[in-house]
Amino acid sequence: MKTQQKQWLEVASIYHYVLVFLFLGAKGLFSALVLFCLLFTSLWPFSVLYFAWLFLDRHTPNQGGRRCEWMRNWTIWKHLRDYYPIKLVKTVELPPDRNYVFGSHPHGIMCIGSFCNFVTEGTGFSQLFPGIHPSVVGLNLLFYLPIYRDYIMSLGLCSVNRRGLDFILSRPQLGQAVIIIVGGAQEALFAIPGKHHIVLRNRKGFVRLALRHGASLVPVYSFGENDSFRLKSFAQDSWQYLFQMTFKKLMGFSPCIFHGRSFFSANFCGLLPFPVPITTVVGRPIPVARCLHPTEEEVDHYHKLYMKALQELFEEHKESCGVPASTHLTFI
Repeated sequence: MKTQQKQWLEVASIYHYVLVFLFLGAKGLFSALVLFCLLFTSLWPFSVLYFAWLFLDRHTPNQGGRRCEWMRNWTIWKHLRDYYPIKLVKTVELPPDRNYVFGSHPHGIMCIGSFCNFVTEGTGFSQLFPGIHPSVVGLNLLFYLPIYRDYIMSLGLCSVNRRGLDFILSRPQLGQAVIIIVGGAQEALFAIPGKHHIVLRNRKGFVRLALRHGASLVPVYSFGENDSFRLKSFAQDSWQYLFQMTFKKLMGFSPCIFHGRSFFSANFCGLLPFPVPITTVVGRPIPVARCLHPTEEEVDHYHKLYMKALQELFEEHKESCGVPASTHLTFI
């Protein structure tokens, strides 16, 4: 039985994550405005120094970021883990004598499973996979936001572009694992409780990345990710869905309409996620032969192998994670 203090700490930890995910980006824009306005006050040296820092540090998101192990090991992440709870499951050993490209599914509303398991040490990734160095990649736009960029880079996030991904997988130290949330913002529009829709059929960039570096492909699935919020979905031929897709193309993320529970009661709408178990299963790696200039046939071959492996991973673990036997993955 959890004590009241423990419950409060768990709620505080998840609210911290929700506020960072939803509003710190807006705060980043606000911070940029404040820094600009300070140029016209007696505090102008502060803004000048920070803008100079941004210029000097502009390449860091594409060069492996700036990981701070102290931040990754904050106690708050363990409280975040316990709120749901979140569990990381290893199916096989991952030898540290090679590199990996993890495909993490599904995106959900807030990527909570991927964040807790790979961005932090809340579930003990380093102990479970010794010698493997995870690097979660995110939207390039996030690394242009003052202060916010420094916060997420300290947790080990890097920019999701070819230059940044190639840098990580070209490091002399093996055991690098790039974690890509393959479905991205579009998949958030399908984060319906009880459904398992994966945007993957035309997502092949991560396979090309693995081929260029000879990195093994690793399917990852977070059961329960879509159940933590209630999403308002729209038909794909509706104007609302068209607006969401247009917004996503312009801004890089989807304007989802969703709700969780309130701070005081599960019967009222709020931003607090529903405390449903999230189990992230890391599957068996698929060996990939290195090819600097892969053909479409080679990409399609490994892409089909990956889809099959992900489907098999889902089928093998779904019932133990509370998913009905009649439920199957739907690839979009």
